[in-house]
Amino acid sequence: MHIVIMGCGRVGSTLAHNLEARGHSIAVIDHDAEAFRRLGPDFRGMTVTGEGFDQEVLRSAGIERADSFAAVSSGDNSNIISTRLARENFGVARVAARIFDPRRAEVFERLGIPTVATVRWTADRVMQLLVPEGDVEIFRDPTSTVSIIEVPVHHDWIGRPLRTLEEATGARVAYLNRFGIGTLPTASTVVQEGDQVFMLVTDDLIADVTSVAEAPPERGQ
Repeated sequence: MHIVIMGCGRVGSTLAHNLEARGHSIAVIDHDAEAFRRLGPDFRGMTVTGEGFDQEVLRSAGIERADSFAAVSSGDNSNIISTRLARENFGVARVAARIFDPRRAEVFERLGIPTVATVRWTADRVMQLLVPEGDVEIFRDPTSTVSIIEVPVHHDWIGRPLRTLEEATGARVAYLNRFGIGTLPTASTVVQEGDQVFMLVTDDLIADVTSVAEAPPERGQ
């Protein structure tokens, strides 16, 4: 694959090295030629000095044959404009934009532009590290909308179909940890002693999901 990256900061340079290590062809765009020093002498890809929202600069980076485009500069506006150009003007199928303002991220997600809301995601992860009380969150998507949490399950759920727990909580089980091995649930999976249950939730569901799971099943469940 040929991948064009706009922005040669820490994120862009790391992304370029990781993708190049996987055998992809890489072109990196930055308005500051000094930024390419972060790539080091071993980088074999292309570097283009200029603005990523300039169509001629994009063409110089091989956008017309690119399979993917990532805009990870420090400017929200530049990232969004260049991403839209790559997708709408040059037909690049896979695009992603780094966005610092989560309110903008939500808007562009609705437009179908995948974004990484850097500030919000980072803040959420740091908060989990500093204040680990409560639910054990093991994953949160980059837009900070969906997470996977470990849900303590009351002993009385043991022996019952996992689907009844999903129906009672209104949340989906992402996977189980059973005997130390991650297991994907099926329609016939039954809760067993020692199971660790990990559920997909949004923030507004966490309190209800955990309160239902930690309580005995109601009659008829």
